[in-house]
Parts: sequence; structure tokens; C-alpha cells
Amino acid sequence: MKQAGFFDVEERLARLSGLGDQLEAFSRTVDFEVFRPDLGQALAYSDGSKGGRPPFDPVLMFKILVIQTLNNLSDERTEYLINDR
Repeated sequence: MKQAGFFDVEERLARLSGLGDQLEAFSRTVDFEVFRPDLGQALAYSDGSKGGRPPFDPVLMFKILVIQTLNNLSDERTEYLINDR
């Protein structure tokens, strides 16, 4: 197996875009930012004064749940695909 080059990731992502990447289609179609106020209110994150790891972006997590549901993916498969990208 050959070692991945510096531009291999860019070429792979360009190939995925050419094939019709579902994530790019969502970005063009749905403005997920309109959900940010409602998500922020529903999740009620702490102010961070006690320390700890910062929370994941709520809009990102919402996108993941929508894509997971539309594609009927298990949690394990979703995690694999996220790490693969």
C-alpha cells in the first residue's frame, strides 16, 4: 500500500464532490443555522466556568442526526463515517 500524499485528501474530496456529495447538497438546500437559537435553548449548555471539555457544536450534531435518520444508519456506522471524513 502506498503512502498517502499531501494532495490525496483534496483529490478524494474533489472526486466525492463530482459524484454528488450528499453533505454538499444539504449545505446548498437547508440553512441549518436557523435552528441554532432553538438548539441552544433546548440544550442549555453551562457557561463553562467549571471547566471540562467544550461541547460539540449543536448545529453540527443536529446535521449528523438528520443525515443519520435519512440514511437509516446505526450509531456505529455514523461514527465510522464521521471518522472516515
